[in-house]
Amino acid sequence: MFTGLIEEVGQVAATSPAGDGLSLLVEAPTVGAECAVGDSMAVNGVCLTVEQVTGSRLEFHIGAETVQRSTAVGWQAGTPVNLERALTAGQRMDGHFVQGHVDCVSKLIKRDPPAKTVYFTFSLPAPWRPFVAEKGSIAVDGISLTITGVTDEDFSVAIIPYTLEHTNLTRLSAGAQINLEVDIIAKYVYNMLNPSDETPESTITREFLSEHGFC
Repeated sequence: MFTGLIEEVGQVAATSPAGDGLSLLVEAPTVGAECAVGDSMAVNGVCLTVEQVTGSRLEFHIGAETVQRSTAVGWQAGTPVNLERALTAGQRMDGHFVQGHVDCVSKLIKRDPPAKTVYFTFSLPAPWRPFVAEKGSIAVDGISLTITGVTDEDFSVAIIPYTLEHTNLTRLSAGAQINLEVDIIAKYVYNMLNPSDETPESTITREFLSEHGFC
């Protein structure tokens, strides 16, 4: 579990095919020194497990499902990536609940001219529209952001100077692809209000309870 508050912008050192997935090496001068094998790390919003630590370099394996759902396949040496270590018990929750489970890839449609606050507009794939609401939370490349506007095709967020300076958004231009994770609470609410027709019928009946002494 993560908060969406980026600790460091690292850099991809290398990627290589590994079975049906990828092997990823990331240079993380700040957080790398405090990581151990087995730790969880959000890399551009993708929850990965540290498999090896060599100085400030972290090695990960990216599975086939993640390759299909994220921008990882396009990462190469020099790609800037947002890094956040997993949330620990007792830590302040300043962002929102981010799982590091990327839902889909989105695209930056436009970026308003530089100002104190910069507005970004991203595409919104149709299947994820029900989970996105104005003033709700969303994770863009692992960054916890508040939605300022939403249509059937896109959504907008307002980026303050601090966030722009301390994430990879400062390098993002129109057409760039990003990892998108919608709010987990919205998913659960949607599923409760729209139960699947394939949900098996409960076998717990009044007769069953009576036979076992409950009524």
